[in-house]
Amino acid sequence: MTQPGLKVLKPGILTLVQDLGRFAYQHIGLSPGGAADEHAFLWANRLLNNRPNNPALEICFGGLQLEVLANTNIAITGAEMNATLNDQPLENWQTHSIKVGDKLNFAHASSGIRSYLAIQDGFQLQPSFGSVATVMREKIGGIDGYGNPLKTDDFLPCSEHKPTVTTHVPPLFIPDYQQPLILSVIPCEQTDQFDEAEQEKLYHWTYRISPQSNSMGIRLEGEPITPKVKGIISEGIAYGTIQLPPDGQPIILLKDRQTMGGYPKLGTLFVLDAFLLAQQQAYTEVRFTQISLEDAQEKLRYFYRFFGV
Repeated sequence: MTQPGLKVLKPGILTLVQDLGRFAYQHIGLSPGGAADEHAFLWANRLLNNRPNNPALEICFGGLQLEVLANTNIAITGAEMNATLNDQPLENWQTHSIKVGDKLNFAHASSGIRSYLAIQDGFQLQPSFGSVATVMREKIGGIDGYGNPLKTDDFLPCSEHKPTVTTHVPPLFIPDYQQPLILSVIPCEQTDQFDEAEQEKLYHWTYRISPQSNSMGIRLEGEPITPKVKGIISEGIAYGTIQLPPDGQPIILLKDRQTMGGYPKLGTLFVLDAFLLAQQQAYTEVRFTQISLEDAQEKLRYFYRFFGV
């Protein structure tokens, strides 16, 4: 009997296997990696009553085509890519039942840049260092354990399930990726390495996302910010860290960031805002405001408790 799963007909621009990332390995230089937009990723698994960390596909920019070789259920969340099943439109942010012989197609992103495809009980893949998260730069994780994106004829094994009742994400929790983006920043212990006038530039000016951005970090273009020091002793890098390299253009470090860095830091982006940032296209304008550590912690605790993480 043929193993149930999904066969890749066209891999699209960039499609990666992701989960919530690998942890406790930064001391040996491995990035945590993981889904760039955890909000969309976690909703995809929740809709199917999956475990929060079940492997799913992160479809970047679109173009993915799959042949269904299993009777099961899927959920689609994140960027709007005008997905179809046998040429019939599929609603985003909800579940769908699929059967052997079906064809799944994702066009190109019209809102957001990363869509998530979860399958009931997750894709059955072998983890590397405790995770299947794909980190291409480090050649780890993914469908083959070597950090490769999906390619034509790849096979994603899964289990079979009977059709289920369709479930939706409540409209209140569906983000609008095209609304003006105001990102919250938590000041850090290095903030005092910037004169007050330099600190205020981040909050008074509008920046835009550079096309030289990726899952490692978002480069911004705008008014340069100059610290009082040229560099610091290299130290561990947190998710959302806002670094200031010598050119003064901020870099916001994301899931595939390096584990150590020596540029001065102006603060840390609030995690939930970093998920939204990961859905933005190049040249999108962003502005910044401040949030206290206490407020950020309270909101983040609520978020992860809701999803059972």
